[in-house]
Amino acid sequence: MQIPIFESQIACGFPSPAQDFVERRLSLDAELIRYPESTYFLRATGDSMKEAGILDGDLLIVESHLTARHGEIVVAEYNGEFTCKYLQIHPVHALIPANSTFEPLLITDEMDIQIFGVVRYAVHTCGR
Repeated sequence: MQIPIFESQIACGFPSPAQDFVERRLSLDAELIRYPESTYFLRATGDSMKEAGILDGDLLIVESHLTARHGEIVVAEYNGEFTCKYLQIHPVHALIPANSTFEPLLITDEMDIQIFGVVRYAVHTCGR
């Protein structure tokens, strides 16, 4: 499905003059999903990633074909449950929350952790 997009940017400070016409149409699939065969949607719960802008209830767009790199936000399976955290590779392997009230999860060789994918986008509702 294609949705109208206005080419002018929207000022979040002082208002800018509005345009009365749509300049082109945009497909959110084409804009947000680069690899349909390996892209998944997951719903975020909790607030351990709120300082990264990922809020409770957000829709996460996750690409699973990539090898995750240091500093990327990943979805990992840990003890049969999914979690969303920053991946830290050095100085030690860990999953790092973006909320100072949560502790990092240090990754050891004995742990059963699988990186499911890399979070590319978080979509959240503004207001109600």
